[in-house]
Amino acid sequence: MTREERLNNPMGVMRVPGVTWAGQSQDQPDPRLVKFSGAGWGIRAGVKTLQSYQTRDGIKTIRQAIERWAPPNENDTEAYIDDVCERCSVGEDEEVNFSTIMPILVRAIITHENGRCIYDDPTISTAIAMAGAP
Repeated sequence: MTREERLNNPMGVMRVPGVTWAGQSQDQPDPRLVKFSGAGWGIRAGVKTLQSYQTRDGIKTIRQAIERWAPPNENDTEAYIDDVCERCSVGEDEEVNFSTIMPILVRAIITHENGRCIYDDPTISTAIAMAGAP
């Protein structure tokens, strides 16, 4: 089981001072990643983050989103972008409404973060709905 899976945070949502997520566990044993009470809550937080990238920050492409999600000082961002774009069948600089590809985008990020995705479609769909995404 990966670190993210143990924390019910399959998308690797980072801790931010002053931010408390719905479904966040009382205990926070990891210094960098949020621990959630269930994987659905962790996926929801990732979806909410992606939604804010588009609605609040004007991010329009997978490249822009992944550069923010997984910055080069911490990741091989180019490999991450290539992987997610391939899994989503979207060009890295192609403008896309994330809500139209959210299930596959979530699965792609989870797979890249963990090397696999152990969550079924209903779990992902429920989490997306919990985030208020179509």
